[in-house]
Amino acid sequence: MSEKNEARLRRARQTRHKIREVGAVRLTVHRTNTHIYAQITTPAGDQVLAAASSAEKELRSQLKHGANRKAAELVGSRIAARAKEKGIERVAFDRAGYRYHGRVKALADAARAGGLKF
Repeated sequence: MSEKNEARLRRARQTRHKIREVGAVRLTVHRTNTHIYAQITTPAGDQVLAAASSAEKELRSQLKHGANRKAAELVGSRIAARAKEKGIERVAFDRAGYRYHGRVKALADAARAGGLKF
C-alpha cells in the first residue's frame, strides 16, 4: 500500500473514531477512478441503512462517465432521498480521508440540498 493511501486511511480512522464517540448516523463516501459510492450506516457501523452509487443501472444510463461532479451530485441527491424515506435527517459526514474538494464536495452539497443536515 502506498504512503498516500496509508495517510488517507489514518485520517479516515480518526474521523470514524470521533463519529463513533458522538454516536451519530454516518454518511460515508467512497471514491474510485470509475464511480462514486455513498452509504448511510448505523452509529456502530454494522448495518447499512441506505446506499447509492454511480454504478446503479438507472444512473449509468443518465451519465456518460460515473466519476465526475455531475455523477457525484446525482448520487448525493439520491442518497438524501433514500435517507428521507427511512426518516433520517441528521448524519455525520465521513469523507473517508478524502479532501473535501471536487466530487466529495459536490456529493455533500447535493445531499444537503436534498434535505440532509450535517
